[in-house]
Amino acid sequence: MIVGGYPGPAMLISKADTITLANEQTMELLNEDSSWWDGMTVWRGAARAGLANRRSIQLARPSGHVVYEWQAVRLDGSDLLLLGRDATLERRLRHTLTESRQRYKDLVEISSDFAWETGSDGRLVFVSPRGALGFSAEALINRSLHELVIEDDPDSPLPFDSRRQIDCTELWLRCANGEPAYIQSAIRPLFDRCGIWIGARGVCRDLTEQALRSAELSRIRDRERVLNRIVHTLRDQVDAGKALEVATWETTRALGATGCAIHRIGLDGAASLAANAGDQLESRQLTEVLNRLIATATKTTAGLIEHHDNQLTFLVCCSRFRQTINGSVCIWRDAAAPWDDDARELISGVADRIGITHAQLTYQEHLRHLSERDSLTGLFNRRTFLERLEEMLSWRGIGTSALLYIDLDNFKAVNDLRGHHQGDMVLREVAALITNSIRPGDLAGRMGGDEFVVWLARADEQAAIAMTRRLLVGIAGLRQLSANDERPIGMSVGIAVHLSGQDESIAALIERADSAMYKAKLNCKGNFSIAAGYILDETLVKKP
Repeated sequence: MIVGGYPGPAMLISKADTITLANEQTMELLNEDSSWWDGMTVWRGAARAGLANRRSIQLARPSGHVVYEWQAVRLDGSDLLLLGRDATLERRLRHTLTESRQRYKDLVEISSDFAWETGSDGRLVFVSPRGALGFSAEALINRSLHELVIEDDPDSPLPFDSRRQIDCTELWLRCANGEPAYIQSAIRPLFDRCGIWIGARGVCRDLTEQALRSAELSRIRDRERVLNRIVHTLRDQVDAGKALEVATWETTRALGATGCAIHRIGLDGAASLAANAGDQLESRQLTEVLNRLIATATKTTAGLIEHHDNQLTFLVCCSRFRQTINGSVCIWRDAAAPWDDDARELISGVADRIGITHAQLTYQEHLRHLSERDSLTGLFNRRTFLERLEEMLSWRGIGTSALLYIDLDNFKAVNDLRGHHQGDMVLREVAALITNSIRPGDLAGRMGGDEFVVWLARADEQAAIAMTRRLLVGIAGLRQLSANDERPIGMSVGIAVHLSGQDESIAALIERADSAMYKAKLNCKGNFSIAAGYILDETLVKKP
């Protein structure tokens, strides 16, 4: 009765292990393939002994494998009742579920760096097996994520405690080695059947490398923006001094400095202040520190010097052109704010641009020097001397001044007997004698040939005579350059005193000094003569 009415395959097995009764489904299975029956012999014996009562068999069908699960029930007299059921669908569903779970697990691990889950106390109850942030999974279990958060804001709840789903949030966590990690996380809160929050679950991606790369690119863009602004300033500003001044202000602002100073090494090899911004170098101590640092930087190959002095921190970088140091850029601020790598890179970039500007200024200075100076002696040439003299005569209140007109004695004999090379040496030595004798603010020039002029600003007749005597004594020390003993090298000097307020032209002043020089040469070589005072030509005065 049981066998016939059972919805699945069923059969009754005798003690002799023969089928005494089987329903239609069982007969269909046996007719289709009886090998499964032979394969169950051992199991049937174990079932009679009470050792195993379940067995699954798998049959091959054109549409796929079919699974039957058999249940053995022992009856009186050692007979067995075998009841079967088609478990194909269940097996497939179970397999599909297992695959889905594995697929989900694989996708989570592929799409994120780690997954986690917290309990109601905020502590981790699950972490991906491979761990996270340099920690092993075991080291993170039962640990609160709050401990790993950098710069936790007590007034702002963390996403781990959120009662709502968060699709994307970013925060900085601390790794096992203490380094920061920029994490992007998706979080889902967990609730029990009563709606009580019992924790959270989420997946995280480590975006530290991308964040650092983005920050570095941002710094590079900012640095290039500042450098481009400085380059445009240096390029577009006609006044080089003004351009450097603007560059100091831009550098000060870009680096958050208190002050900035740019120095340049001129044609004479001396470093001079080209521009400064911020603190105006009023402190004598600050100026001394800067000068010391600049001297050190320009004499070493370090290129970049950091220094702490008097509660200030300095950063000095040499500027170069074609591997040659031509100046420096110095910034300073409070020692409580030390310089970082960004500041070092930026000031190096600024120094590179400033180095090009210094080179341009030096080239312009060189061209100006060539246009203004006599190429042999280095004194002002005739044109420049007359221009500078005109500027000085235009100043009001210059007081009494004097013009010395100098002509060398026996110079032609030097060229004729000892050659022009010796003559050039005489001219250079005389120029050096004049340069070393005059004061700052005086002018010296070569009018041509062996004629020189000296303008003594704010000098009366006695001061002019004293200067002339020094020159005459000095040239006596150049006798070894003479053509011979009979014709010693010397100079004749004419002195023309200029009184403030006189309406005397430059031509008239030079003519008076030149006439006095010829008078001295005619009277006795190696001497001086003082020109008569300037007399206004009455024919130029309008009659009332």
